[in-house]
Amino acid sequence: MTRSAIWVSALALTLAAQGAVAQVSGTWIQLEAQPTQTAADTRVRVYAQRSEDVAGFALGRSWYAIVAGPYPDRAAATDALRDLRQAGLAPGDAFLTNGERFGDQFWPVAGATPAASAPETAPQSPRVVTITTPDASAPQTAPQIPEESLQDARVSEQALSQAQKEQLQTALGWAGFYDAAVDGAFGRGTRSAMEAWQLAQGFTPTGVLTTAQRAQLVGAYNAVLDGMNLQLVRDTAAGIEVMIPTGAVSFTGYEPPFARYGAKGDVPAQVLLISQEGDQNRLFGLYEILQTLKIFPPDGERTRKDASFEIAGTNAEVQSYVTAQLADGQIKGFALVWPAGDSARFDRLRAEMQASFAVTEGVLDPAIARPDEDQAIDLVAGLQIRKPKASRTGFYIDDGGRVLTDAAALASCDEIMIDGSHTATATLVDEALGIAVLTPDDRLSPQSVAAFQTQVPRIQTEIAVAGFPYGGVLVTPTLTFGRLADIRGLNGEDTIKRLTLTAQAGDAGGPVFDNGGAVLGMLLPNTPRGGQVLPPDVSFLLDAGTIVTALSAAGIATETTDTLAFMPPETLTLRAAESTVLVSCW
Repeated sequence: MTRSAIWVSALALTLAAQGAVAQVSGTWIQLEAQPTQTAADTRVRVYAQRSEDVAGFALGRSWYAIVAGPYPDRAAATDALRDLRQAGLAPGDAFLTNGERFGDQFWPVAGATPAASAPETAPQSPRVVTITTPDASAPQTAPQIPEESLQDARVSEQALSQAQKEQLQTALGWAGFYDAAVDGAFGRGTRSAMEAWQLAQGFTPTGVLTTAQRAQLVGAYNAVLDGMNLQLVRDTAAGIEVMIPTGAVSFTGYEPPFARYGAKGDVPAQVLLISQEGDQNRLFGLYEILQTLKIFPPDGERTRKDASFEIAGTNAEVQSYVTAQLADGQIKGFALVWPAGDSARFDRLRAEMQASFAVTEGVLDPAIARPDEDQAIDLVAGLQIRKPKASRTGFYIDDGGRVLTDAAALASCDEIMIDGSHTATATLVDEALGIAVLTPDDRLSPQSVAAFQTQVPRIQTEIAVAGFPYGGVLVTPTLTFGRLADIRGLNGEDTIKRLTLTAQAGDAGGPVFDNGGAVLGMLLPNTPRGGQVLPPDVSFLLDAGTIVTALSAAGIATETTDTLAFMPPETLTLRAAESTVLVSCW
């Protein structure tokens, strides 16, 4: 296999412990560094089918490197990196490294080979057994129920089973007349609820339901499930047994960790069965990932416990619910996604699924589904992730995790996120300078903070801006290299500097580094100036001195330096990754 055929990618899940330094030699190509490992274990197994040169190492501080190699020398690695980039198989910020920072190796797993880890053929046909098959379409003839006196009603009520009594209380609650415990005990609360229901239906309020009235109440309770064809289904691949509305959804395929049941008619519904091996870290990672999906809106209750979680969400389009539990090294659960505005049916289906959910033997094999042309970076197991209104770049300015970024993109934000997982508030906005300071709601401890350069830089020296030009497509910042064209703006402004650099909208707010890794300033957005559209390779930065002065006036201390030095590109790339963040506006 040629070097250009290597295809490596990784996602990840934070581990709690740090590993010892691994003994590695040679030159490596570091393609990505990620803060999580669970998805990496799955994706690397898939991509390892294409090359035996894929490896993964811990970097420390809960980061993990995805690498290709090793190569015998730097020249061979340089040639391989060039081939990978030309083939579109390596990101633009991939770089060479000697592996001195590598810790424990997490891929390949001991004893694993690409062939064994990801078989060439993977079954995709459903492994589903229908346990109950009621014929929902068959006409049902309602039995004739004779009229009853109050005394007859008391007698027929006494013949009810415990389950039937509890069902009556549940139906009264669903109808809005009962909000106490469902215990089958017909005390004062239940009798009052029965009287209220009888009054609402035009019956004499006796507090004792006749056989006909009980049938009407339970019939209304079950009417919302008409056409849903609820069936107890056992998915043997996922190791789950649960009631599924087979009148609305049918099996569509496996996308680990999901067995997917999609809409089969006019109702845009989905059911997901969740099944994977894992531990608490993986459970918590799944909890975070699910909240990025479009089908789980951000408005709703979230509950996470040591071995389980629940997520509810609703917006103008959908209402959804997902739950999962960890037991014996396996994570299993289900999700129900239903159209908004049909809450009565949604609540009933959710209750039926919760009551019937049971774990059977087996867990979904990560290799059960092969990669295809429908893969996309904005999909998780085939499901669309939510996208922000706008994405910009920011960088840490102090040890508490405060971030400096472009102010223009924050005007319409309902919520601001740092690196997609930390909510933040704009605590300082200077519209005249175009800067904003974001303070995370929970204190962060960045690996590195900006050191603002106080020395006047030399014109035509090399600079680099760290940014996220593609939003969240790449999870680490991209370095774009250029030159310092002038230490003033086009009209002689002292507060800005002109750059020869082609930047994109997502780069705005990013740090502009000099050769030594010090920050010369913040990249400004490329907006038309005075009606003029400038050439694409003309960009501007807000001067470090201006930034430091503004932050100092606001009581924010910053780190400065007057040292002019040189830093290799690979070291600068690592520095940028430690201090640069993605800022998302939702």
